[in-house]
Amino acid sequence: MNQPVAADRMIENALREDLAAAFRICHQLGWSESVGNHFSATTSADGAQFLLNPKWQHFATIGPDDLLHLDSNDTSVLDRPNAPDASAWCVHGTLHRKKPEAKVILHCHSPYATALSCLKDPTVVPIDNNTARFYGRTAYDLEFGGIADATEEGERLAQSLGDKSVLVMGNHGVTIVGETVAAAFEDLYFFEKAAQTLILAYSTGQPMAVLSDAVAQNTADGWRPYAGMADKHFAFLKSQLPTL
Repeated sequence: MNQPVAADRMIENALREDLAAAFRICHQLGWSESVGNHFSATTSADGAQFLLNPKWQHFATIGPDDLLHLDSNDTSVLDRPNAPDASAWCVHGTLHRKKPEAKVILHCHSPYATALSCLKDPTVVPIDNNTARFYGRTAYDLEFGGIADATEEGERLAQSLGDKSVLVMGNHGVTIVGETVAAAFEDLYFFEKAAQTLILAYSTGQPMAVLSDAVAQNTADGWRPYAGMADKHFAFLKSQLPTL
């Protein structure tokens, strides 16, 4: 095996390990849902080639070798015996094809993020460090029409996401995009914390002390020097996983 091919194989293997770990960590945190929801990661610069979890395999059981390697331009994928979930294919395949910069895409129905998405106004209001983390980074799609298993759904979600890294899917859940698995998972972690804070604050019935735009932006900017937290946190979470 020549050196470039060997290097590419090592990179893909590391990506497989991280993505598989993300599924199992998600389950440990109580964010998995039966055998549904989907995480994916690109293996090519154009986003066409990507890894995706197999159809209806429980998050707690997913290992690196279980991940499907798919081509978003292959129209015959759903006709194969080992076809991915139709919803996962339509959404993740389209997003990776339309947005190659979205290296990692994590979609789940974590409890507080889902509760927030079900509000008439699911805006992430900046009221503390965690909610302000997402100031200016969050997009919203409020056109829920049922199970997302049509290409048009993926097209709409890609348009709704725009240049943001978080998509609140009305009446549905949340989708996070990131440069690496660790970075995307860190945003998923903090988004769930932010949603929890908002739901708890709303539940008091008292007026919220909303940060000014200037303070919210300053807080969001203040998170940037802490980007390295993602790798350290994800490494710790991986270290706590039981061996498959």
